[in-house]
Amino acid sequence: MPDRVSLPWWKFFRALAPAVLFWAALVTWLAYLLSERSDQGRDTDEANLREWIDEARTHRKTLPEVVREYLNRLDSYDGDPNKPEVKSKAEEVSVQLKALVDPIRVYPGQLPVFPEVFSLKVRFLNRPEAIVPIAWDSPIPRPQQQNRSQVRFLDHLITDADGKPAAVVRCEYRMHAFNKLQRDEGARQRVYWVVGAVVFGGSALALAWVYLFLRRERERQVVQLEAEAAREHAEVLMLAAKVEAQEAERAAEETERKLLQQRVEAARAEARAAEAERANLEMRSQLYASIGIMAGSYAHNIKNLLVRPNDLINRCLEADRLRPEQTNMLHEVRSTLGTVTERLQMILRTVRRDPNKAEMTRLDLNDLIRETGKTWSAIGREKWKLTVRSQPASEPLYVRGDLSHLQQAIENLVFNARDATFEMRNQGRDAARAETDAEKRKQALIDAAAWRGEVALIGRREGKFAVLEVRDNGIGMTEAVREQCLQTHFSTKRDNALYEGYNAGMGLGLSFVAVVLDHHGASLEIESGPLQGALFRLRFPLAETVAIGSDNQSRAGSAAD
Repeated sequence: MPDRVSLPWWKFFRALAPAVLFWAALVTWLAYLLSERSDQGRDTDEANLREWIDEARTHRKTLPEVVREYLNRLDSYDGDPNKPEVKSKAEEVSVQLKALVDPIRVYPGQLPVFPEVFSLKVRFLNRPEAIVPIAWDSPIPRPQQQNRSQVRFLDHLITDADGKPAAVVRCEYRMHAFNKLQRDEGARQRVYWVVGAVVFGGSALALAWVYLFLRRERERQVVQLEAEAAREHAEVLMLAAKVEAQEAERAAEETERKLLQQRVEAARAEARAAEAERANLEMRSQLYASIGIMAGSYAHNIKNLLVRPNDLINRCLEADRLRPEQTNMLHEVRSTLGTVTERLQMILRTVRRDPNKAEMTRLDLNDLIRETGKTWSAIGREKWKLTVRSQPASEPLYVRGDLSHLQQAIENLVFNARDATFEMRNQGRDAARAETDAEKRKQALIDAAAWRGEVALIGRREGKFAVLEVRDNGIGMTEAVREQCLQTHFSTKRDNALYEGYNAGMGLGLSFVAVVLDHHGASLEIESGPLQGALFRLRFPLAETVAIGSDNQSRAGSAAD
């Protein structure tokens, strides 16, 4: 039993943490002291050398002062080192270097504080390559290879009068007191060994104490756990029956809860489906009612407007003394008015008929593209400053559809593109008026007035689908507008003079297109961005790929109509 007991070790770690942290801090402090002691001698030597270079005076000048004078003389002669005056200053720097080392060379080995210098070199910073360093090399040979570790290098920075780095003095030297350094190194190694032994011994004692402490605590904990296990065993036996009864009750409650939850989910799904169906039916009813009201209003107004022209034309034809060409023109006008009346009746039949009872026939999508382009290209060019371009496919695009519905849907897309180009031209005018410069504003207004909109109807075949694209260079749509543009009564068109007579902005055109395409089994893709135009891509299944059931359903709907 004691060997299988798991003890809460975190309690022991919490009790031993202060001792462990104190030991780690002591070891870190000893390591820091040893590191500082190892670098103290060298730092002192380098400090003495820096002071010697900065403060030693020969001919009443220090080396930094002579270097600054040389650089000033060099700058006064445009950096030309070959000038005699500059060369004389360079020679003075060289003499200064030699004079610094001469006292040390005269009394070699008799000045233990001073080092043995092998070379001094002054390298100038931020200067052209033509400014070569000035150096002094000692005639005394360097130490042998085995004593090269005693030779050190020191780089000392010299600044100009503004405190900016001007030159670097590199000193190669060896301290005379190398025997003392060796003795210090030996003493430092012995200290390392002693400290390492102390740390190792202390760590071993600490680990042994921790082990004994944990073992004692474990044994005490095992005794307590055995007593608690005996007491808990009796309690477990008494609670076992209660637990089994509670588990049975919970299982029954869980089963009942799942059944109720399934019933609630099923009821919610049915409610959502019914609500979606109701909303769909309501939306379609509102759409057709709105379209019927709008079409009836437009038809009434147009018929009233056509009464007077027809009467005038009939009177003119009844008059005498008309030239043949005038008679021909009047007959052409009357024929055009008749075509308008027929077209109006076709539109009325289209918008008042339920798309679910459409007259499905086999037709070529290319014919719709050509007819739409032919109908609106002249009006777009003369009245709307718009170029309507049609580009049918090079092969037939046979689909099954309602001719009047599809024609109205495509024309709605053309009207939507026309309104987008109007808005684009208006945006250009607004931007031009905001220009502060008069000449630029004038030119911008001219450019905005000369800008022409473009609408292209392009047909092509993609696999088993016929594709019709309606592309424009209008104002474009934001992402939010693109997601809502197919909703009924959603419109962004402004009710101003720009659209008066063209579009009232009722938000029915694109929603009608969506309903028609849904009935035809077609899909609609919209690509657009602000000020980047819009692309409406209609994808119809080709007549060869339409299912037979759909064809029978279409004929049944036509017969019912």
